[in-house]
Amino acid sequence: MVVGFFHSALIIVDVQYDFCPGGALAVEGGDSVIEPLNRLASLFAGQNGRVLVTQDWHPENHASFASSHSGKKPGDTVDLPAVKDQILWPDHCVQGTAGAEFHKDLNMKLVNFIIRKGYRGDLDSYSTFFENDRKTPTGLDGLLKALRVDTVVMGGLATDYCVRYSALDAAALGYKTIVVSDAIRGVDFPSGSVERAFKLLGEAGVIIIASGEIQ
Repeated sequence: MVVGFFHSALIIVDVQYDFCPGGALAVEGGDSVIEPLNRLASLFAGQNGRVLVTQDWHPENHASFASSHSGKKPGDTVDLPAVKDQILWPDHCVQGTAGAEFHKDLNMKLVNFIIRKGYRGDLDSYSTFFENDRKTPTGLDGLLKALRVDTVVMGGLATDYCVRYSALDAAALGYKTIVVSDAIRGVDFPSGSVERAFKLLGEAGVIIIASGEIQ
């Protein structure tokens, strides 16, 4: 697939240590997304495209952490003031910790912008465009519009959460949206959530192709 790079952006979602093997909320094979993402970043950077990364950036005692709720464990759900049925997770990507850092093998020299999300203590953020109340913007849409971007190519972690919500929002906001199949990995919690993510992406018109097909 030929991409017009001048009006395109590569969005690399949450390739941080806590989501990679050995991390607090590790995605199986999460670090395998780095090689195809680095190749794409080199391609975009060399063709006047934009390269953006997103970073989960939670304060301590974040509302999405099971440890913040007495008697709760990871996988349970709670109702928060702005969000119903928030899934609770292990403490992860806490601001300033090693787990919140980008993986050392991700080529940050090619990155133009960093978008941080989930930094409000009472509100989680799966999408790179909106917090989980589905109203509060992260600023990414405004940045892309200012850059005159009309196409987004996306990979990272995890397929069934941050990538899924980000790609669906991108499509809903009017961007031509491409998800790179060999540059994503999923949590699959609850079971079947990765399959459901692909179904929803297809229904929304999101294009799913391998990194080698982009030129």
